[in-house]
Amino acid sequence: MAENEQAQQEQAAPQFAIQRIYTKDSSFEAPNSPAVFTKQWQPEINLDMNTSTNKLEEGVYEVILTLTVTAKNAEETAFLAEIQQAGIFTISGLEEQELHHTLGAFCPNILFPYARETVDSMVNKGSFPAVMLAPVNFDALYAQQMQQRMAEAEASQEAQH
Repeated sequence: MAENEQAQQEQAAPQFAIQRIYTKDSSFEAPNSPAVFTKQWQPEINLDMNTSTNKLEEGVYEVILTLTVTAKNAEETAFLAEIQQAGIFTISGLEEQELHHTLGAFCPNILFPYARETVDSMVNKGSFPAVMLAPVNFDALYAQQMQQRMAEAEASQEAQH
Protein backbone atom coordinates (compact mmCIF):
# COMPACT_ATOMS: atom_id res chain seq x y z
CA MET A 1 0.00 0.00 0.00
CA ALA A 2 2.79 2.46 0.90
CA GLU A 3 4.55 1.69 -2.39
CA ASN A 4 1.39 2.62 -4.32
CA GLU A 5 1.10 5.95 -2.46
CA GLN A 6 4.78 6.70 -3.06
CA ALA A 7 4.38 5.94 -6.78
CA GLN A 8 1.39 8.32 -6.96
CA GLN A 9 3.37 11.07 -5.19
CA GLU A 10 6.31 10.65 -7.57
CA GLN A 11 3.96 10.74 -10.53
CA ALA A 12 2.33 13.96 -9.31
CA ALA A 13 5.62 15.68 -8.47
CA PRO A 14 6.49 18.42 -10.96
CA GLN A 15 9.00 17.32 -13.60
CA PHE A 16 11.04 19.61 -15.86
CA ALA A 17 13.82 18.66 -18.25
CA ILE A 18 15.53 20.29 -21.19
CA GLN A 19 15.73 17.82 -24.07
CA ARG A 20 17.39 20.11 -26.59
CA ILE A 21 18.17 23.76 -27.31
CA TYR A 22 18.73 24.74 -30.92
CA THR A 23 18.65 27.51 -33.50
CA LYS A 24 15.49 27.04 -35.54
CA ASP A 25 16.06 29.96 -37.91
CA SER A 26 18.41 32.90 -38.23
CA SER A 27 18.98 35.71 -40.69
CA PHE A 28 21.16 38.77 -40.99
CA GLU A 29 20.77 41.60 -43.46
CA ALA A 30 22.86 44.74 -43.99
CA PRO A 31 20.79 46.39 -46.73
CA ASN A 32 22.78 49.64 -46.92
CA SER A 33 26.27 48.18 -46.96
CA PRO A 34 28.93 49.15 -47.82
CA ALA A 35 27.77 52.81 -47.59
CA VAL A 36 26.72 52.34 -43.95
CA PHE A 37 30.37 51.73 -43.00
CA THR A 38 31.41 55.19 -44.22
CA LYS A 39 29.10 57.04 -41.81
CA GLN A 40 29.60 57.92 -38.16
CA TRP A 41 28.23 55.08 -36.03
CA GLN A 42 25.44 56.33 -33.75
CA PRO A 43 22.88 53.56 -34.01
CA GLU A 44 19.37 53.38 -32.69
CA ILE A 45 18.78 49.75 -31.69
CA ASN A 46 15.29 48.29 -31.55
CA LEU A 47 14.47 44.85 -30.11
CA ASP A 48 11.23 42.99 -30.82
CA MET A 49 10.52 39.73 -29.01
CA ASN A 50 7.91 37.04 -29.36
CA THR A 51 7.41 33.56 -27.99
CA SER A 52 5.35 30.67 -29.25
CA THR A 53 4.74 27.15 -28.02
CA ASN A 54 3.98 23.90 -29.83
CA LYS A 55 2.82 20.81 -27.99
CA LEU A 56 4.78 17.93 -29.55
CA GLU A 57 3.26 15.15 -27.47
CA GLU A 58 1.89 14.68 -23.97
CA GLY A 59 4.25 16.51 -21.62
CA VAL A 60 6.68 17.55 -24.39
CA TYR A 61 6.72 21.12 -25.71
CA GLU A 62 8.72 23.17 -28.18
CA VAL A 63 9.15 26.79 -27.10
CA ILE A 64 10.40 29.29 -29.69
CA LEU A 65 11.83 32.66 -28.71
CA THR A 66 12.05 35.05 -31.66
CA LEU A 67 14.30 38.11 -31.38
CA THR A 68 14.43 40.75 -34.10
CA VAL A 69 17.13 43.39 -33.67
CA THR A 70 17.06 46.37 -36.00
CA ALA A 71 19.83 48.97 -36.01
CA LYS A 72 19.23 52.29 -37.72
CA ASN A 73 22.02 54.75 -38.28
CA ALA A 74 21.06 58.23 -39.53
CA GLU A 75 17.53 56.95 -40.36
CA GLU A 76 18.91 54.16 -42.57
CA THR A 77 18.70 50.51 -41.63
CA ALA A 78 22.26 49.43 -40.85
CA PHE A 79 21.36 45.84 -40.08
CA LEU A 80 18.51 43.53 -39.25
CA ALA A 81 19.23 40.36 -37.28
CA GLU A 82 16.56 37.79 -36.52
CA ILE A 83 16.89 34.59 -34.54
CA GLN A 84 14.43 31.89 -33.62
CA GLN A 85 15.97 30.12 -30.64
CA ALA A 86 14.02 27.01 -29.72
CA GLY A 87 14.01 24.37 -27.07
CA ILE A 88 12.28 21.09 -26.45
CA PHE A 89 11.17 20.72 -22.86
CA THR A 90 9.61 17.84 -20.96
CA ILE A 91 7.16 19.20 -18.39
CA SER A 92 4.69 17.30 -16.25
CA GLY A 93 2.94 17.47 -12.90
CA LEU A 94 2.03 21.17 -13.15
CA GLU A 95 -1.36 22.81 -12.86
CA GLU A 96 -2.50 24.50 -16.08
CA GLN A 97 -1.64 28.02 -14.83
CA GLU A 98 1.83 26.87 -13.71
CA LEU A 99 2.37 25.17 -17.07
CA HIS A 100 1.46 28.38 -18.95
CA HIS A 101 3.86 30.37 -16.76
CA THR A 102 6.63 27.82 -17.30
CA LEU A 103 6.14 27.87 -21.09
CA GLY A 104 5.64 31.65 -21.25
CA ALA A 105 8.36 32.86 -18.88
CA PHE A 106 10.67 30.16 -17.49
CA CYS A 107 11.52 28.50 -20.84
CA PRO A 108 12.14 31.82 -22.68
CA ASN A 109 14.44 32.77 -19.77
CA ILE A 110 16.49 29.66 -20.53
CA LEU A 111 16.54 30.36 -24.29
CA PHE A 112 17.40 34.09 -24.12
CA PRO A 113 21.16 33.80 -23.42
CA TYR A 114 21.56 31.50 -26.44
CA ALA A 115 19.61 33.88 -28.69
CA ARG A 116 21.54 36.86 -27.34
CA GLU A 117 24.88 35.21 -28.12
CA THR A 118 23.74 34.27 -31.63
CA VAL A 119 22.61 37.84 -32.37
CA ASP A 120 25.93 39.21 -31.11
CA SER A 121 27.85 36.72 -33.25
CA MET A 122 25.86 37.54 -36.40
CA VAL A 123 26.30 41.29 -35.87
CA ASN A 124 30.07 40.87 -35.37
CA LYS A 125 30.35 38.74 -38.50
CA GLY A 126 28.52 41.51 -40.35
CA SER A 127 31.40 43.82 -39.33
CA PHE A 128 29.35 45.89 -36.89
CA PRO A 129 30.18 46.66 -33.25
CA ALA A 130 28.93 44.15 -30.68
CA VAL A 131 25.32 44.33 -29.57
CA MET A 132 24.97 43.21 -25.97
CA LEU A 133 21.25 42.90 -25.40
CA ALA A 134 20.21 43.67 -21.83
CA PRO A 135 18.73 40.84 -19.79
CA VAL A 136 14.96 40.50 -20.05
CA ASN A 137 12.57 39.85 -17.15
CA PHE A 138 10.26 37.32 -18.77
CA ASP A 139 8.31 36.89 -15.52
CA ALA A 140 7.35 40.58 -15.58
CA LEU A 141 6.50 40.42 -19.30
CA TYR A 142 4.36 37.33 -18.69
CA ALA A 143 2.52 39.02 -15.78
CA GLN A 144 1.93 42.12 -17.92
CA GLN A 145 0.58 39.97 -20.76
CA MET A 146 -1.78 38.13 -18.36
CA GLN A 147 -3.09 41.46 -16.97
CA GLN A 148 -3.67 42.72 -20.51
CA ARG A 149 -5.59 39.54 -21.44
CA MET A 150 -7.74 39.83 -18.31
CA ALA A 151 -8.52 43.49 -19.07
CA GLU A 152 -9.45 42.59 -22.66
CA ALA A 153 -11.67 39.73 -21.43
CA GLU A 154 -13.42 42.06 -18.97
CA ALA A 155 -13.92 44.69 -21.68
CA SER A 156 -15.42 42.16 -24.09
CA GLN A 157 -17.74 40.85 -21.35
CA GLU A 158 -18.93 44.39 -20.61
CA ALA A 159 -19.48 45.02 -24.31
CA GLN A 160 -21.69 41.90 -24.53
CA HIS A 161 -23.96 43.08 -21.69
